[in-house]
Amino acid sequence: MAIKNRPEFEKFIRRVEKSSDEFRVSSTEKRHSKQYRTARENLTHLVDEKSFLEFGQFAVAAQRSRRDYEELQDKTNADGIITGFCSVNSDLVGSERSQAVAIIYDYSVLAGTQGAFHHLKLDRICDQAKKFGLPIIIFTEGGGGRPGDTDVLTQIAGLHIPSFSSWAQLTGSSLKIAVNNGYCFAGNAALFGCSDFRIATKTSWIGMAGPAMIEGGGLGVFEPTDIGPVSVHEKNGVVDYVAENEEEATLTAKKLLSYFQGSIEDFSVCDQEILKNIMPEDRRYTYEVRDIINTVADEDSFLELRKKYGESIVTGFIRIEGKPFALLASDCQKLGGAIDSESAEKAADFIAICNDHALPILVLADTPGFMVGPASEEGGAVRRMASLFKQGANISVPLVAIFLRKGYGLGAQALVGGSLHNPVYTAAWPTGEFGGMGIEGAVKLGYRKELESIENLDERKELFDKLVAKMYEVGQAIEAASFLEIDAVINPAQTRSVVLKAFKSTDGL
Repeated sequence: MAIKNRPEFEKFIRRVEKSSDEFRVSSTEKRHSKQYRTARENLTHLVDEKSFLEFGQFAVAAQRSRRDYEELQDKTNADGIITGFCSVNSDLVGSERSQAVAIIYDYSVLAGTQGAFHHLKLDRICDQAKKFGLPIIIFTEGGGGRPGDTDVLTQIAGLHIPSFSSWAQLTGSSLKIAVNNGYCFAGNAALFGCSDFRIATKTSWIGMAGPAMIEGGGLGVFEPTDIGPVSVHEKNGVVDYVAENEEEATLTAKKLLSYFQGSIEDFSVCDQEILKNIMPEDRRYTYEVRDIINTVADEDSFLELRKKYGESIVTGFIRIEGKPFALLASDCQKLGGAIDSESAEKAADFIAICNDHALPILVLADTPGFMVGPASEEGGAVRRMASLFKQGANISVPLVAIFLRKGYGLGAQALVGGSLHNPVYTAAWPTGEFGGMGIEGAVKLGYRKELESIENLDERKELFDKLVAKMYEVGQAIEAASFLEIDAVINPAQTRSVVLKAFKSTDGL
């Protein structure tokens, strides 16, 4: 006997179908023609299967007074934004730790613009995320505010809406990861910028105003692709990670979230013995710090962020025995590892986020100190470098510091929380060397008269080299350890085990 659906159910089924890509054939084909995904394809790839619980699926644009309601259902479903509860990475971390919120802007609906019901949906899901402390992944493609919602008769400018303050107020409570592909202007860009971490594809253009607003303000006529290309934003620090496409961006967002979801069971380890000989014998030579990071960390666990901004400090995440850690590492191939304004600010921002979300921090240090000089001061060095002291000195999460080689001056102190005694444990490899300032500079300043008194340049250089060698001997890691300025000198091959022991002692793991 055939079961006949009641009219109410028939209506419900039709409304649900209108939200599907299969119903919206033209919009789906348009996205695919640009090698882009639809909003619901991104959603499907992001969340665990059958885990999504949607909010406000039947909303439409607030334009019933000027457009046919059936047309609005067909063309403006969900009012251009998909929101809901979900789980992400449950296969890695289990069901309980995988709970999250997904927000996906739908550019095929009125160019992903922000309308009345759209804002209500965003406000609702932000409130739920805050209430339950859930992390959020948001896809931000869209054109900003929408002026055509004529059903709203009780506002002038709409500047009283709480969406942007609600989103910003989540800072420190709900982790926010933003993903962008395509155009992201005005209000959408504000959401992108207020996120903790920002991922963008190579085909992203992100700006606080789109072409129409710029032209309307008398600031010139521009194409959308002139405004905030990702090639600019990866160098100015706006974008943390540049992905090839939406698939890679989504996978990266999931991996990034996983570090804040806790430990995983399965991991593999590189041969640690290679760390014994990874450093150049000549202390003046550089090396690739990422080789050290990838050896110390579980295989394939290192995710680097803001690679092309503040390049003398590497920031990212690793796992050791499946346990997640935030990572700061000096890159001696950039400025010799000296900390300039950009790298200081980058590190300070990173420390703040990791502290807010209770992620332990590992520092692999090799720095001659802060980058100084008139040009540095023009870049706001005093304020921006001081931010590293302020953030590092006030963290509540455990920090472990391992000095690979150089640890000089205020920069070395700032990198590990303001003092070598601030970390839970401060150790060095046998190649470590320490001083109040760089050895060569200290010799030039401290022995200026002696050096200048020697007229023969070869003899002057000979004395200079002897003095440098003497100061190097005094400042070697084992001597610093004997004066208790650091806690230990360790076998490089034991770095993983030392780090784990130090963190476990704090009950932080």
